[in-house]
Amino acid sequence: MFKTVGLVARYDKEKALQLAKELSEQLNSKGVKVFIEDTLADKIRVQAEAVPLKDMKTDFIITIGGDGTILRTCLNSPKPEPPILGVNMGVRGFLTEVEPNDAHKAVDRILKGEFKLEKCTKLSAKIDDETLPDALNDVVISAGEPSKILYTEICKDGKPILKCQADGIIVATQTGSTGYSLSAGGPVLDKKMDAILVTPICALTVFRSLVFPTDAEITLNVIRPKQMLVMIDGNYHHMKSERELTVKVTKARNCSNFIRFENDFYDRLSCRLLFQGAR
Repeated sequence: MFKTVGLVARYDKEKALQLAKELSEQLNSKGVKVFIEDTLADKIRVQAEAVPLKDMKTDFIITIGGDGTILRTCLNSPKPEPPILGVNMGVRGFLTEVEPNDAHKAVDRILKGEFKLEKCTKLSAKIDDETLPDALNDVVISAGEPSKILYTEICKDGKPILKCQADGIIVATQTGSTGYSLSAGGPVLDKKMDAILVTPICALTVFRSLVFPTDAEITLNVIRPKQMLVMIDGNYHHMKSERELTVKVTKARNCSNFIRFENDFYDRLSCRLLFQGAR
């Protein structure tokens, strides 16, 4: 089914590099052409072609790291994105699927077609006519300085809903509801609830999260200060200074696809994120 695969790994962990080398050898032995991210080319010796992540047009991608590695991969890989198998070598690895000891077995199952795909909605953000990279987790706006309050008007489909005074605003997907939004006091959205979540960061006003349908257009008008920092999935940063600052967020055309086996959303939530099970 799959003839090409990309390998992305965190290069600050020797075990991640070693596993990348082992998986490359395994895939080569199965007749699968292997590409590795060019940042790994001088760190491991493998029979693979080194390419930038933006050029990794493969049938699927294996990430070896944590959620940050996955978010970086989703942000920069070609669109439409290849499916991702996440191997956990991070702290929590909520988005990952298998532990390192199960990586070889997982590859064999993938090549046999014994998996399912989980599609995850992404967000598209625009500043004026400038389109930013799609977000798998969230679009975050702030004043760009610690403890500086952002005064924002929130609109749905062009209609003002409320004004907010906070350190920032998080606009998150269902996937992102388990990330920064959760840390800021937002709810966890069930996997089947495809929605857009707006959560304030340390709000001065009485304002909790708002949940919108994915066909809504969310507009954030910054009243003051006259500058803002927009962050996409914690990786892409864009500072803007204008008299009128507006960010429009909608459901993106593209989505991210994750290779899954038997793991359940609530199993991952309890074991990896909340650290306590329901039983």
